[in-house]
Amino acid sequence: MSKMKERDTKLNRRKMLGSAAVAAASALTVVAPLRASADAGPFQNQQSGDHNAPNETDPGPRNLPLAQENPDSVWSPKTDNGSVKPFKYSFALSHKRIEAAGWTRQVTVRDLAISKDIAGVEMRLTAGGVRELHWHVEAEWAIMLYGNARITAVDHHARSFVDDVTQGDLWLFPPGVPHSIQGLGPDGCRFLLVFDDGNFDEFHTFLITDWLTHTPKEVLAKNFNVPASTFDKVPKKELFIFQTGLPGDLKAEQAQAAEATGTVPKSYSFRPSTMKPTKVTPGGEVKIIDSKLFPVTPISAAIVTLKPGGLRELHWHPNADEWQYYIQGKGRMTLFIAGSDARTMDFQEGDVGYVPISNPHYIENTGDTDLVFLEMFKTPEYQDISLAEWMAHTPHLLMNQHLQVGMQMLDAIPKEEMVITPV
Repeated sequence: MSKMKERDTKLNRRKMLGSAAVAAASALTVVAPLRASADAGPFQNQQSGDHNAPNETDPGPRNLPLAQENPDSVWSPKTDNGSVKPFKYSFALSHKRIEAAGWTRQVTVRDLAISKDIAGVEMRLTAGGVRELHWHVEAEWAIMLYGNARITAVDHHARSFVDDVTQGDLWLFPPGVPHSIQGLGPDGCRFLLVFDDGNFDEFHTFLITDWLTHTPKEVLAKNFNVPASTFDKVPKKELFIFQTGLPGDLKAEQAQAAEATGTVPKSYSFRPSTMKPTKVTPGGEVKIIDSKLFPVTPISAAIVTLKPGGLRELHWHPNADEWQYYIQGKGRMTLFIAGSDARTMDFQEGDVGYVPISNPHYIENTGDTDLVFLEMFKTPEYQDISLAEWMAHTPHLLMNQHLQVGMQMLDAIPKEEMVITPV
């Protein structure tokens, strides 16, 4: 090789090595911060304060209305981590069955896979509109959200129950007890039904017309000792929700239904408006209604009102899964499922939330109006365990050895459960 060629070869090698060194140095300047942040722990995800960093841009496509309703899913808190199954479903996504006298829709385990213990149904009836006489194998807990209705039922001793209910009232029909619901004036009603089986199906209940039309007429005639022609006009298809006139006088219908056998010994309806709140703080109030107040119910409930900024404190329920229904306002909930996994989701009116048994969580009012929601449990006894109560009643030295929050903070925790923290 000539000296000139040898010199050119050495120069080219130097240039290549120099370029490689620059590239390596550049790579290190990019990789090093990422590596440092990755080593900082599982919760140190790369988020800027205004979410405008290069790694946070989203050129689309995007469903902006849905994103705006769910800010904690679009930009989750840095404390969220891992894979937590969705624990939210909106009634707005449910199929609405529309009939001449109203409509209905449901959220079941088929919609929200985590909801194994409880299903919910929304229903609207016109004035005079009837949810056909029927029964089912599940217990039915209900709350009136709007308007007025007349409810009827008959128990296994043929004892009757007839009552009028209005906004805020509850009712409970035990499993297998036949019943009906009818909208009253001036504008019918709207209500929520809660069933103690996530697999419940509102569209497959035992209906009186459906049963009779699938029973031979000669059998019906023999059963009631009447001509078979008596049943010629029984509808060939279920009525389900149908329009008719308003019912008669309440007292007259109560008396007629109670002839010979009397009325049920324990009322199937309950009026929370007549009870004092279980707990009141500057942050809101809660009314807990279980079998101690409403003896017939196998389903316990809490009606929670949070003022803007209010918090349903960190807690869990040791005896049942929790099914939630949001009546008014906006809020968020973080569900911690152990193993460092946690997820935050946002809720508004018409949404359903679900928390598995003993999973800790909180609910925070993130809106500028009151947040009102239901907590529902497939158990006759309401139970919860508060994080603050646990910390207050555990030796403080031991607790501080765990958390390093200081004895002064631990000593100041209230000894009784707050339920709702002050704003």
